[in-house]
Amino acid sequence: MRASLIQIAVDPDEPVAERRARAARLVREERGAADLVVLPELWPVGAFAADLFAAESEPLHGPTYEAMAAAARDAEVWLHAGSFVEAAGGSLYNTSLVFSPDGELAASYRKIHRFGFDQGEAVLMAAGEDLVTVDLPRLTVGVGTCYDLRFPELFRGLVDAGAQAFVVPAGWPARRLGHWTLLARARAVENQAYVLACGTSGTHAGVEQAGHSLVVDPWGEVLAEAGPGEEVLRVVLDPAKPAEIREQFPALKDRLLGIAAPRRRSPR
Repeated sequence: MRASLIQIAVDPDEPVAERRARAARLVREERGAADLVVLPELWPVGAFAADLFAAESEPLHGPTYEAMAAAARDAEVWLHAGSFVEAAGGSLYNTSLVFSPDGELAASYRKIHRFGFDQGEAVLMAAGEDLVTVDLPRLTVGVGTCYDLRFPELFRGLVDAGAQAFVVPAGWPARRLGHWTLLARARAVENQAYVLACGTSGTHAGVEQAGHSLVVDPWGEVLAEAGPGEEVLRVVLDPAKPAEIREQFPALKDRLLGIAAPRRRSPR
């Protein structure tokens, strides 16, 4: 399976509509080069641009949905379209969308762990409730977003739901770059799963972004890592590897403490 992580730059001087069109073009450019394409967290507005969240919010089937559905269909790829600010029922959510190669919505995920310590996202957005997995050809993918990476119980729940890989879009700050790479590798090692962690570059509301998107294999080895600027990170995954690692080193079978079976939400 060929995967492309598009580490898009968020420039506050670039209008959201122009960045949306540019992101769609970048996805289309992966036609024939990728089976799965991933975008970062909140790339339309910027993960730290909290003062713009309400103004730039959209309904689920809004302009970002339409642009990304068309891009997935044109590129004939599975597309994890990063996340955007969803407005629904009087609340805002940090919502991810996953599209199939025919442009249909395969899954949506509302970020469960909101960052901010009683500021920003933590108070402006409502929390999601459901763990989400997506069945790709030969690989089941669990979905998390940015700050979720710090909560290992979420990823164990995704493993219990059948995940063999995790896709984690993020808007991670450069000042905590060390945590980004450490946590991505930790989630891969402890769950014997691929981690595809896609971040933004640029600066959001004065906060420099880490970039350094990376793909980690189920043994914890970094297969590819981007630099700090905008780029496309391409890697080839072996869908059989998670099962092979889990059989060769069956640590997951020795679990004594677990969590309740997660609810799996149907696509919306």
